[in-house]
Amino acid sequence: MAVPIIPVKIGDMVRLKKPHPCGANEWEVTRVGADIKVRCAGCDRQVMMERREFDRRFRGFLGG
Repeated sequence: MAVPIIPVKIGDMVRLKKPHPCGANEWEVTRVGADIKVRCAGCDRQVMMERREFDRRFRGFLGG
């Protein structure tokens, strides 16, 4: 079964499936395209992942 493409934009705060090793589970989207770049809200580490991987790990938007 295909994973749906999540409509995200720069600045969105999202929750992903697994928390970052620092313990935070909140991420800010900083780049959108074929790859997605997210910044950890806990330690400011940036992670880049393929769009397909992001869509698979996505669990929801955070209010704000």
